[in-house]
Amino acid sequence: MCDQMALRARSNIEVLVERLTSQGFRFHSNDGLRVPVVPFRPATPAAPRLVSWLEAEFGPIPLALSSWIRLVGDVWLVGTHPEWSESSYADPLVIELEGTRFPQESMAGFFAAEYEAWEEEVSDDPQVGSFVLPAAPDRLHKANVSGGDSYGLRLPDGGIDGIFVTEAEMPFVSYLNMAFESGGFPAETAGGGRARVRKSLAEGLLAL
Repeated sequence: MCDQMALRARSNIEVLVERLTSQGFRFHSNDGLRVPVVPFRPATPAAPRLVSWLEAEFGPIPLALSSWIRLVGDVWLVGTHPEWSESSYADPLVIELEGTRFPQESMAGFFAAEYEAWEEEVSDDPQVGSFVLPAAPDRLHKANVSGGDSYGLRLPDGGIDGIFVTEAEMPFVSYLNMAFESGGFPAETAGGGRARVRKSLAEGLLAL
């Protein structure tokens, strides 16, 4: 079931990238340089090893997260639309877990460092919640504005869906459906042009 969800999500991402590209969207980094970015990098043969490492390091992970890593890959929809200059403020869909955009860096090392930082935080404040595996910058960082904590999934979690933490918390698949229903840009934004673009992008995308 989760594998089928992931394959539908991958299909949606491929459609979104094609549609955005045809509309003149420029995918770029979330900084002043706006370096061009490949928006979708499919999962590599090394992805199952990352799943095994996460389970060994943090305990059980949600089935939906495992399926995403193994079958989808990394998506980065940050960029600029010619009819929607501040598209990044719409919280573009970003899920980067395998780290294929940064082949010179170790995602395992990055996640381990984030976990160590969380352990220090817990030692100072026992009320801190469970560890959140970072998967994306928050809405403001995507727009090159100082923001808050990364979006991610709470671990350990041996359930099916998992909890995705943004400015709120919701099941991971619910977040993905919300993103696809909004054409990849789930934040509420003003302006008729933006609504029209989002509607055109979302048309016919698959529910997960």
